[in-house]
Amino acid sequence: MNEQQSIPEPNLPEPKPQASYQSAPVSSSPYISAPDGTAVLRRRQRLLTLLLLLVIAALAAQWWFSSRELHGLRTEVAQRLQTGDNSSNELKGVLKLVQESTKELQAKVSVLDSKQAESQSQQLALEQMYQDLNKNRDDWALSEIEEVLSTADQQLELAGNVQGALIALQNADKSLSRSDKPQFIAIRRALARDIDRLKALPTVDIAGIAVRLDSAIGQVDSMPLLIDEKPVESATQPRAAHAAPRPAKAAAGKTAAGAEAPVESAWSKWLAGAQETWQSMSTEMWAEIKQLVRIREVQTPEAILLSPSQAYFVRENLKLRLLNARLALLSRNEFAFRNDLSAAQDSIAKYFDTRAKQVQNTQSLLKQVQGSNLAIQMPTLAESINAVRNYKARQ
Repeated sequence: MNEQQSIPEPNLPEPKPQASYQSAPVSSSPYISAPDGTAVLRRRQRLLTLLLLLVIAALAAQWWFSSRELHGLRTEVAQRLQTGDNSSNELKGVLKLVQESTKELQAKVSVLDSKQAESQSQQLALEQMYQDLNKNRDDWALSEIEEVLSTADQQLELAGNVQGALIALQNADKSLSRSDKPQFIAIRRALARDIDRLKALPTVDIAGIAVRLDSAIGQVDSMPLLIDEKPVESATQPRAAHAAPRPAKAAAGKTAAGAEAPVESAWSKWLAGAQETWQSMSTEMWAEIKQLVRIREVQTPEAILLSPSQAYFVRENLKLRLLNARLALLSRNEFAFRNDLSAAQDSIAKYFDTRAKQVQNTQSLLKQVQGSNLAIQMPTLAESINAVRNYKARQ
């Protein structure tokens, strides 16, 4: 296509031959001669070959760059695919945890639903019970008041618990005052009368008497017995005056009072000192001699013959008597209280040294305790209990 094609020549009359002197006619044709056309063709072929090589080189370069870009793209795609796989694995793990958490939450929700249903059923049951109790609230209150009053009446009769009975009556009146029903006026009047009767009772200092008995029990171990070897000074015996009168000093005072009394000599002074020394020595000796021999009259000879172990049991028996008296006091058992106190006083008078001041104090303390009056006629709560029962019987 690149080669130049020859154009057909027109049919012209053949030219006449020129003169013979022309050896080679000059060609007037516009076309190139054959040797020149071959060179041009070769040049063209070289150009075409060069262009073809350039195109091939360009295509090779293009292919190389394309392959490099494609390789980079493949590498990036592979990395992203790997990252996507890792993310997918992580997402699967998270989804698994979420599914497990969802299952646990569903189990908890089911448990909560069951508990809610159970609580609703219990609430309905409680509401039903509350309605039933609300209908019979007065009956329940009266039954409770009756039970409390019966218990307080028993304690008042058996143990003389006045304060407990007063508290029970006051609580019952307070419980009835909340309803403000006129039907309870008769019961409240009976409660008020029983409260007034209990408040009018004389008070007995039970705590004070118990404290005195405890004090007497604490003194038992230190009280002296008749068999004690140590001499005990009598609580009523006055102490002897060891200081004798000094006649020499009295005479000296008299002579000093007179205006014309002579001055005492050295002999008279020595004689007065010797006399004073002899009197003090003789007084001390007489006191020691009196302690050597003691004559004592004992009404119970067996108290002198007690052994140390028997003396220990005597003290313990006395403590037990006093403890029994304390228990009888707290239980309002006057007969046992007075019998135990009498037995304790007899034991003290029989085995202990009544001349000692501590023994006498204990005896006086027990006499004061024994003089307390426990014989108080306790009232009953029958009026209040009967009022409650009569109201319940009318319902």
